[in-house]
Amino acid sequence: MDTAQTHFYEPAAGHGLAHSPFNSIIAPRPIGWISTQGKNGVLNLAPYSFFNAFNYTPPIIGFASNGQKDTLHNAEMTGEFCWNLADEDLFEAMNQTSLEAPAGVDEFALAGVTPAASTIISVPHVAESKTVFECRTTQVLPLLSSDGAETVTHMVFGEVVGVHIHQSLLKDGIYQTADARPMLRGGGPSTYFTIRRENIRDLPRPS
Repeated sequence: MDTAQTHFYEPAAGHGLAHSPFNSIIAPRPIGWISTQGKNGVLNLAPYSFFNAFNYTPPIIGFASNGQKDTLHNAEMTGEFCWNLADEDLFEAMNQTSLEAPAGVDEFALAGVTPAASTIISVPHVAESKTVFECRTTQVLPLLSSDGAETVTHMVFGEVVGVHIHQSLLKDGIYQTADARPMLRGGGPSTYFTIRRENIRDLPRPS
């Protein structure tokens, strides 16, 4: 790489740009639209852009909570949460749940989506979501800096114990990612992407 044409920075000293490029470089990222329920029965629904899958067997997903939020507390206290697919039809509803609402506010009602009973766990999921993971919390870990200090962020991992997939997203037994139209996070402070079938590139592994 030509260093004369390279913007280099040390994160601890600041990036010197209009918006941190870190989030934009790791992109696009799937949205962790996470539903939880407090021990008092109040429902919570919030999007997390630091989210992904981490294990095949058993299937494990995880999301990072930047600060002490209701989702983090609920997933840790009850041991359960759901991931809900945020597709293009649910884009605005998902965005509504990013509001920093006071504790005790039901974000399902705030976003105008319907809580549906899950099959394995007690936490409801978004009825309008075409793909859902029911999860049992396996680990809640504080993230550490290189000097061993705890950051304000906790990583929440959960084993997927139940999967709901709308039949329209299955073709010959294969999940059709493009047809699911998932919203993906990336770019600037409010930039999202989606997937289009014309952008698919098939690349089999070398034999």
